[in-house]
Amino acid sequence: MTLGQQERAESTLTTSDGVELAVDESGDPNAPITVLLVHGWTLSRRTWDRVMADLPGSVGSSVRVVRFDHRGHGDSDPAPRGTAEIARCADDVAELIAERAPVGPVVLAGHSMGGMTIMALAERHPRLMAERVRGMALVATSSGGLVAPDLGLPGPVAAVFNAGERKLRSVLARSERGRVGDRSAWMRPGLRWLLFGSGASGGDVARSAEWVARCHPASFAGFRESLAEHERGDALDELPRVPTVVLAGLADRLCPLPHARVMSERLPHAGFFVYAGAGHMLPMERAEEVTGRIADVTRSALE
Repeated sequence: MTLGQQERAESTLTTSDGVELAVDESGDPNAPITVLLVHGWTLSRRTWDRVMADLPGSVGSSVRVVRFDHRGHGDSDPAPRGTAEIARCADDVAELIAERAPVGPVVLAGHSMGGMTIMALAERHPRLMAERVRGMALVATSSGGLVAPDLGLPGPVAAVFNAGERKLRSVLARSERGRVGDRSAWMRPGLRWLLFGSGASGGDVARSAEWVARCHPASFAGFRESLAEHERGDALDELPRVPTVVLAGLADRLCPLPHARVMSERLPHAGFFVYAGAGHMLPMERAEEVTGRIADVTRSALE
């Protein structure tokens, strides 16, 4: 393997139900520890671009970094009917670890639905969590209460927004299109408000809009239903007591601060960090700080 291939390798993983997932790996393939980055709903593994680029240097020792696109997202295949679920994402993570990191300690970092996937992994694969996972970062995520988020809006306004979202979800569930939209520019103002805090760059908003537009429509709708059903507070009690951080943006509309506090209270050993002015997209808005916290967890896991 050449140096360039060691620094960045792209491939696919075929899951047990035949879905091809796009996978990236970087760093030393023979490193003593693997960090797996798990992205959020409607987004892409590229949410982690800055973290993935800077993490090996931040850890200060040899580390391997792996990330992938969830089924129905990015460059991965659509989710077959009935599989656009957080539980299935947890199974995908277990299969990815078995094939790409079969030995050695693993650190899991999950953003938004990625953090929820980690909780589902604890439910569905407790032995894997107990034997292999040596650190975790739960980034802008939640353990439940996502049926009808208030988004920081007055109650009646939030109710109208959520009713519209449910109607859109129903339309997308029946769609046979390959992606949510052919154009993404029209999404940018709404996503700037929904996903980002103050000072978001136009480039980050544009990239996020393109990721949402590329989502497979039926997968988009299915995962939203799964988010509404996500109630995994008890799963927090099943997470291993390993170095852990909970990160939250003070301006996050989707997984607001009270959700992070709930997780922090149920994980008293975890570090709890809040970022003023930041919204839901912490891996982009506060990439340096998020990288630093994941690096801290990784170093602790190596001790």
